[in-house]
Amino acid sequence: MKFQYNLTLFFLLLLFEQIKTNLNPVILIPGDGGSQLEARLNKTQRIHYFCDLSTADFFNIWLNLELLMPLVIDCWIDNVKLIYDNTTRITRNNDGVEIRVPGWGGTESVEWLDPSHTSTGAYFKDVSNTLVTMGYVRNHSIKGAPYDFRKAPNENGDFFVQLKVLVEDTYSENNNSAVVLLVHSMGGPMALRFLNMQTQAWKNQYIAGLISLAGVWGGSMKAIKVYAIGDNLGSFALRESVMREEQITSPSLAWLLPSKLFWKPDEVLVQTSKKNYTIDDLEEFFQGIDFMDGWEMRKDTEKYQLDFKPPGVEVHCLYGTDVQTVERLYYKPGTDLTGYPTLIYGDGDGTVNRRSLEGCRHWQTLQKQKVFVQQSPKIEHLQILHDKSTQDYIRNVMKKFANKKRKKQFWHYKMLN
Repeated sequence: MKFQYNLTLFFLLLLFEQIKTNLNPVILIPGDGGSQLEARLNKTQRIHYFCDLSTADFFNIWLNLELLMPLVIDCWIDNVKLIYDNTTRITRNNDGVEIRVPGWGGTESVEWLDPSHTSTGAYFKDVSNTLVTMGYVRNHSIKGAPYDFRKAPNENGDFFVQLKVLVEDTYSENNNSAVVLLVHSMGGPMALRFLNMQTQAWKNQYIAGLISLAGVWGGSMKAIKVYAIGDNLGSFALRESVMREEQITSPSLAWLLPSKLFWKPDEVLVQTSKKNYTIDDLEEFFQGIDFMDGWEMRKDTEKYQLDFKPPGVEVHCLYGTDVQTVERLYYKPGTDLTGYPTLIYGDGDGTVNRRSLEGCRHWQTLQKQKVFVQQSPKIEHLQILHDKSTQDYIRNVMKKFANKKRKKQFWHYKMLN
């Protein structure tokens, strides 16, 4: 009886090992705000007496809730904001500030935005846990590709170079198994940019597919809202106007403005008593809010938004719907662009408009690889990372990838014999 039990256990373990060897490795690519950031200071002046001038080593600056408290947040803004150079067409950190992105290749810095693992800092944590239950191993068959989310593709060239190396290394470390890119939000267009930089032959060998959660394929009206009044990140403790000081300095925000591919030229984005602003009036909009650097960054990044060729790999596109999402800003007579607008809502996931989330549908007839789409009613932009239906979908599609690989191995074996 004991022998039979041990034999059964042996075969179960053997089966589990076979399943693990057939799993396609996963690389997690985060969205805007989805990577930890670390800073080191060596400043000559400070905006408040209680702000640090210098630090001996790097410290966590995103996400660090202690630095987002009243008053202290002014120090945080001064350290995180970017300075735009109209001559070089790129941004730099503030004087005396050095910022780096920790954890390249690992999962920790994209699973948890807060290194102390507070619940508010959980990001890809539930996705990784789901994969681990299938036999995946963190930092081996699950990798992370964090990047400086403040910047757009024009300033993230090194990321794309490093990502190609990471894909090839992960492929080799996992029995020459093609990699699945699992992305969220802005990680979607970042992955699309990366894939469109590669040859089809390379993608055929190294990429099994793309799983997108709430991809911002065509920008978002929320970017207009942030430029106008800022965003409090869903926290009542943060003031929109204060956060705006840092948020509008990021080129990635300009990249996430509504795309001409998804918004009509006569569609009103911002309504005032004196003028209605459409997507063709963004230069005047930036003049109205007195932030022309935003317009310059828009010019620097728009070409990456308009380059919307299909990725040339199998796509699984998941997104939420039926959540109130900013569709238009309305300023009452006499306020123009200086007051606080009324937010007119439409369909989306609370952050990204539905038309942008559904952008992946356009590829269904433009590439031979299949594009699968699943919409989830009432699932918000960040909630999709933790939703049970998302985890079930990921689990099932990874099993399908594994079965496809197993069949390919079987026919390869048959041909050799």
